[in-house]
Amino acid sequence: MMHQLRMLVFAAAAVLSLVVSAPLRAAETASPNDTARFLAGLPPAPDSPLAAMTNDRAWQQHARTFDSAFGRLENRQLARIRAWSAKNLTTSRPTMFYMFSGPDFLYANAFFPNAATYVLSGLEPVGFVPDLTALRGAVAPNLRQLEASLSSILSYSFFITKHMKSDLRAGRVNGTLPILYVFLARSGKTIREVVPVRLDGNGAAQLDPDAGRGVAQGVKITFAGTDGEAKTLYYFSTNLANDGVKSGGFLKFCQTLAPGDSLIKSASYLLHSGGFTAVRDFLLANSAVLVQDDSGVPVAYYDPKKWELQPFGRYLGPISIFPGKYQAKYAVLFRNSRPIDFGIGYRWRPNESNLLVAVKTATEPAEPSPEASAQPSTNRQSSTRQRRARAYESQRARWPFDWFRAVTPPWGRSR
Repeated sequence: MMHQLRMLVFAAAAVLSLVVSAPLRAAETASPNDTARFLAGLPPAPDSPLAAMTNDRAWQQHARTFDSAFGRLENRQLARIRAWSAKNLTTSRPTMFYMFSGPDFLYANAFFPNAATYVLSGLEPVGFVPDLTALRGAVAPNLRQLEASLSSILSYSFFITKHMKSDLRAGRVNGTLPILYVFLARSGKTIREVVPVRLDGNGAAQLDPDAGRGVAQGVKITFAGTDGEAKTLYYFSTNLANDGVKSGGFLKFCQTLAPGDSLIKSASYLLHSGGFTAVRDFLLANSAVLVQDDSGVPVAYYDPKKWELQPFGRYLGPISIFPGKYQAKYAVLFRNSRPIDFGIGYRWRPNESNLLVAVKTATEPAEPSPEASAQPSTNRQSSTRQRRARAYESQRARWPFDWFRAVTPPWGRSR
C-alpha cells in the first residue's frame, strides 16, 4: 500500500513538472547573440526560439540581401582596411575612441581590430530590440527597415544623418542597438552580455533604470571574437558639443580609459568649430594614434613637436555642402601622400579619399596651436562660435543628400 502511494506521488510530481515547464519553454526568449544573428541574416543556434522563424520567406530574402551587401563591403572596403591597418598601425592601445561614430562598429573594428574596449558615441538613441518571437507578422517590415537604415554605410562608409533621424525611430526594432547587433554578428563576434548603462556626473557607468522604457543613455556589450577573448563595446547617446560634455560625464568616463587610439571620419567638420573644443582637446591630449579624414581635427592643431603626420590618399577638399572647410595646410601635407586602395569619408570613392594618421611622439598634454591661440576670445565672438556650432548640429538633419539617392542600391531604398 505504501509502495503504491509513493508511485502516485511520483506520478503526480512528474505531471506537475510537465505542466509548469511547458509555459516556461514557451516563454523562453532568444539570447542577444541569437537575436543579433537573426537580424544580421545569419542562422541562430538550432535550439534558439528564433530558429523556426528562419523558414519565413521574408527572413530568407533578408539573409540573401545582407549576404550580398556585406560580401561586397568586405571585398571593397573592410578587407582592404584591415590589410592597411596591419601594415600602418603597428602598435595599439587597449582602448579605442570613436567620436561622432553613431553605431559604426564595422569601421572601428576594421581599423583597430586589436582593441579590447571600444567607445562609440553620437546623438543617435540607443533604442530597443524587443523579443522578436512576439513580433509575429511585424518581423518582415522591421527587417526591411533595418536594411534601409544600413544602406548608406554599406554603400559609402558613413551614415547619412538626415536619414538616420527617421530610420532609427521607425518600427519596434529601433535605435542604434539593432545596428550594433548586426555589425557585431557580421564581424564574426559572439555577444555574451548586453547591459544598459548611464553615466553619473563623475563619469561612472551604472545600470540605467530608464532602459525598460527604451530611453537608455548608453549600452555596454560584452563580446568575443573567434579567439574567445572577451572584449567590451560601449555606445553612448550624448551631445558632444561643449555645453553637452560639460553637463554630462562622458569625457570623464573616457578619461578613465585613456590614453587610447582614436578614429574620426565623416564628422561634419564639427571639430573645426569653436563649439567642440572640449572633445578636440580631449582627443589631442589622450590619443596615442589618431586616424582621421579631413573632417576631423584641423591640421593646424597638431603641434609638429608632438605629432608625426602620415598622409594617405588624395585631398580634394570638402564636398560642396561644407563650404569654408578647405585646409591649405592639409593640401600641402598631402602633396607627399601614399596611396590607399579603399574609399573613406564623404569623398567615398577610392581615388578621392584622404586619410591622415597622426602618431603622438611626445607625452605631455597637447597645447593650443598658434592658430588657435591667435583667435579672438571676446565674449561676443565666443557666443558666435557657440551659435554656429549649434547651427551645425541642427543643420545636420536638413542637409540635402539627395545626390546620394541616384547611386543608392535598390535594396537599400525604403520600400
